[in-house]
Amino acid sequence: MKTSILAAGVSLMALPAMAEQPVLTVYAGDYFTSEWGPGPAIEKGFEAFCECDLQFSVGDLLPRILLEGDKTEADVVIGLTTDVLKRARASGVFGPHGQDLSALTLPVQWNDDSFIPFNWGHTAFIYDETRMATPPASFDDLRKLPEDVKVVIQDPRTSISGLALVLWVKSVYGDQAAAFWADLAPHILTVTKDWSESYGLFTDGEADMVLSYTTSPAYHIFAENDLTKKAAIFPEGHYFMAETVGKIAATDQPELADKFMAWVLSEEFQTMIPVANWSLPAALPKEKWPEGWAALPLPDKVLFLSEDEAEAQREAAIEEWRAALSQ
Repeated sequence: MKTSILAAGVSLMALPAMAEQPVLTVYAGDYFTSEWGPGPAIEKGFEAFCECDLQFSVGDLLPRILLEGDKTEADVVIGLTTDVLKRARASGVFGPHGQDLSALTLPVQWNDDSFIPFNWGHTAFIYDETRMATPPASFDDLRKLPEDVKVVIQDPRTSISGLALVLWVKSVYGDQAAAFWADLAPHILTVTKDWSESYGLFTDGEADMVLSYTTSPAYHIFAENDLTKKAAIFPEGHYFMAETVGKIAATDQPELADKFMAWVLSEEFQTMIPVANWSLPAALPKEKWPEGWAALPLPDKVLFLSEDEAEAQREAAIEEWRAALSQ
């Protein structure tokens, strides 16, 4: 009898270990797991069929990867943008994704064997038509805003959207970018560390325009039934930026990481992106976008810098911005 009880006790003690699920550690940006970020929906969706535990670890992605190097605890990194891929690739920690990219529906060519885009969008200045009856119709109009119009932007040294802005201006104006910044500087209310702070100032009525994305009005339209927030579309073109997912070469969960990489390209994942991340899906034809999304105004001209071009121009573009705003 005692032997049977002892055996039963040992069996019960072993149950938690037997039931333990493998853990996939995914590094993501700070916004990812917030209530308005895509993390919760992604976690729930992947865990529904992976028989695993997906755990997000959030922080400032590129500095973290560069600091940790081969000692990183990540299996997958999600959220690195096209403008920082060259530095991320140089870390040497990412391996080939091994996925078929034929399902991609981006407006640019993508043949990368390490990073898979999961969403995309364009930088844009957002305005509220109840406060701004005549928004700028071009970059040159932006340079000639009425004296009392104020704009809030993000710091390119700390924000991916801020970096996209200075590269956007550089793509449009080239050697004349410094002159553009000199013209815009008097209208810049403040420069924030990140996008969320900027956008909060705008929605609180502190600024007339905010640097964001062409898809930003979608949140107001579909989540708030507010049709007053709009993107100013410029004929000079809008800067393209994608967020990507990459697999760590030395992951101790290679099969699980591969499963996640494949799932990113699935219709299930891609249909979550518009309403979970308020951006455009990277592998979903327009006819499968959520109702109303295809009607969003998007630019005819797309400006895109390869990772080599973006890295080559980054320091000069930031310095032109800094110098003009420090006057």
